[in-house]
Amino acid sequence: MRFASLGSGSKGNATLISQGETTLLIDCGFSARETEKRLQRIEFDASKLTAILVTHEHGDHINGVRVLARKYQIPVYATAGTASYLAADVASLVTEISSHDVFTINDIEVHPFPVPHDAREPSQFVFHDGKHKVGLLTDVGISTPIIEQALSACDALLLEANHDMEMLDNSDYHDHLKYRVSSRLGHLNNVQSAKILEKIDTSKLQHIIAMHLSEKNNSPNIVSPLFAQALNCDQSWIGIAEQETGFSWRETI
Repeated sequence: MRFASLGSGSKGNATLISQGETTLLIDCGFSARETEKRLQRIEFDASKLTAILVTHEHGDHINGVRVLARKYQIPVYATAGTASYLAADVASLVTEISSHDVFTINDIEVHPFPVPHDAREPSQFVFHDGKHKVGLLTDVGISTPIIEQALSACDALLLEANHDMEMLDNSDYHDHLKYRVSSRLGHLNNVQSAKILEKIDTSKLQHIIAMHLSEKNNSPNIVSPLFAQALNCDQSWIGIAEQETGFSWRETI
């Protein structure tokens, strides 16, 4: 499987998973026009998207879904809670899914799983192609046994490392926003994410990408050493998804 990011962070999120003739866009938090621009940057045309999967209804994950889906008549998959926030004029394109039930879109088997986040019915995903497994986890406040089971034995893992606890505490965020970000329904801090890596089976891991880093309250220079220590690897092996550039195509072998 190939995978890439068009950008990851509070200003917008979009991830691509591709196998054979199937390419899935997970979330579309940028405008449709910006999404098309970013897709062109990695030499992919929006008209070739097979489906859009939506993790939850927050704007940085859903802003461009309506326009992009309508323009190219792209099927959209979302839980009932998430789908209730999609515009009525894309209802005919929406397939409601359960965060507990596996489904298949052409060449890719999708394993959704529920996560604790301050959204209506949020989910995240693991993708299989019959040989390899790519896991995606962002926008989650705490880890759970369900999450750790889902992410074990991945060949590639895209894992949120949203904030450094000390930087968040010392930031100019209002207290209510600090609480929201760090709560059980908020976002994973660096230490929480590293602990997930220590708990799960990483024996097959070929790629690890830190996702959804806060531009104000985190730094790759903090994340990379923590992830490297958890995985007993060199810091240079830790990938970072940037807000503006995401990361270009990577592939499991």
